[in-house]
Amino acid sequence: MRVVVTLAAIGSVLSLAACSPPVPDSAAGVGLDGDPFAAPPAVGTTITGDPLVPPSRISSENLPLTNDPLPQAPRSAGSSSTASSYGTARTSEDIAAETQAALRAAGANSGQTPVEASPSNPAPALIGNPGISDENNFDAVAARQTIESDAQRLANQRSQYQQVAPTALPSQTSSRDPNIVQYALSTSHPVGTKIHSRAGINLRSRSARNCAGFQSSEQAQIAFLAAGGPQRDRQALDPDGDGYACGWDPSPYRLAVRSNS
Repeated sequence: MRVVVTLAAIGSVLSLAACSPPVPDSAAGVGLDGDPFAAPPAVGTTITGDPLVPPSRISSENLPLTNDPLPQAPRSAGSSSTASSYGTARTSEDIAAETQAALRAAGANSGQTPVEASPSNPAPALIGNPGISDENNFDAVAARQTIESDAQRLANQRSQYQQVAPTALPSQTSSRDPNIVQYALSTSHPVGTKIHSRAGINLRSRSARNCAGFQSSEQAQIAFLAAGGPQRDRQALDPDGDGYACGWDPSPYRLAVRSNS
């Protein structure tokens, strides 16, 4: 039973090998007689065999350089040109003629002659630009204005002037709040100089707590004067008795008056 199985397996392998296509020889045809390791042929040896591209597939049509025929410039009697597979050989005269023709064609495309950029060129004329003023152009202004017309124009403008008489300034409305500027100018002693007596317990702590309720020292000074200051200080805003609440300083107001005087 074991021999039968082995023979059947061998038969299946041989049948698969017979069905598989042959592997091509990559070195076939290389060298002489198909030997890739053969020595190169000697000089003068004729090698026979089929060409890689059959002659029937090679076109004999010559390909021109461009679709249009090349311009033929006149040549001297002693000059000669060699024909190539792409047509007549081009010389320097041909290239010069083609360049001139290309320049003429480029200049005719826009209908205008190209302008060479140069600092000596005149300024271009303004055409259809009503929004651009020419008041700085003396020639343009002189062409439409004279000394007499300019004087008449100024006289017309002066006749339209309107003189407005000054009026009195409106009076400042009175305020019920004390004027800290006037109070600053009415005093002359520096900050920290005791002028008024203060009595009470924990004046410093009360002053720090009450002064924290104001957004600025100016507001604290106004409230201090409105409550009877500087003689009285019920909220302990001026614990040292100098007449200035919560560190308010009258020096900037005094300095401003001295600077303007």
